[in-house]
Amino acid sequence: MAQAPLHSRRHLLQLASLGGAALAAGSLAGCRRGAAAGRLLTVRGQLPPSWLKALPSAWRSQVLEDPAELLEQLQRPSDQPSLSSLGDGWLQQLPAGLLQPIEAAALLELLDPIAQAPSRLFAGPDAAVKAFPWAFGTWVILLRNRPDLLRRQGEGWSLLLDPSLRQRLVLPASPRLLLELARRQLSLPPGAVDPRLVEQLQRLHAQAISLDERQGLNFLLAGDADAAVVTSQRAVPLLQRDPRLAAVLPASGSPLWWQLLVRTGPAGSPLPLEWIRDGLSLPLLDRLLAAGWVPPLPAAVLQPALQRWPRRLRPLLLPPPDLLARCTNLPPLTPAERQDLQQLWDQAMAG
Repeated sequence: MAQAPLHSRRHLLQLASLGGAALAAGSLAGCRRGAAAGRLLTVRGQLPPSWLKALPSAWRSQVLEDPAELLEQLQRPSDQPSLSSLGDGWLQQLPAGLLQPIEAAALLELLDPIAQAPSRLFAGPDAAVKAFPWAFGTWVILLRNRPDLLRRQGEGWSLLLDPSLRQRLVLPASPRLLLELARRQLSLPPGAVDPRLVEQLQRLHAQAISLDERQGLNFLLAGDADAAVVTSQRAVPLLQRDPRLAAVLPASGSPLWWQLLVRTGPAGSPLPLEWIRDGLSLPLLDRLLAAGWVPPLPAAVLQPALQRWPRRLRPLLLPPPDLLARCTNLPPLTPAERQDLQQLWDQAMAG
């Protein structure tokens, strides 16, 4: 993609007003001096290699193969990482109080207001900021050589129930996500409990050849499946190189996914703030977008970069405002909500 003018790092800091001045004045000093080394923990494929390579020399990174392994390391009392990158769905499995506040006010001011809730881990506007949301997106339907279904994309998530997709569909392994898709097929609001959901989950589950959006994509690419529900981040790179594929983001919206930086190290220890800032600006911003990672920056900041993309891919990277308003977060479940979900799932699978 050709380069085009975009907000420079200096201008991005100016957007943060006094907070940006404070950041430039002192908060980056620890990273420049390299005096306070830290460790960044992530999972393979969940942080762009180009950004990871730009980590300050005072820091070291560790890439694990599985999110469950990362969760296990975070709960060890000794040798905890200073910073970790993890999806929002995994964070609710961590014990309360494990995460330390993120002291990056100037950087957080650069983000769109949509990032406020995940930065507080959906605990409310008065809760402490315990995450830096560095990427977000939607779930989409990825189709392989199915122009007939693409023409019917107005059917939204109900497209997944087409008889031709029986045992030809890859679905995510998350029962909660499948429940949210079933709710959208029934036009129910998020979190609604309805007797029809059991049958709807049964119908949706019966369509699947695999419940694993990561490994299950092999079925799609090999031609053993015709459709898959995947994150926009996984869809975008595939769409760039495989002309057999097309993506549908239903007009009714989608659950949102978030990728977050969280800290478990000692309170007050320096963070690689300049490195985080670099991911929000050129040239790294282009590389993040190419890999499907979209920082939750205001649309006015992202649009110049998105204009260099094919028109068919732009809405997948950043949905139009009216569609994005119909997308919803998946905040942590209360014990009662978790019990309701388990009951619904058990009833559906028993049938």
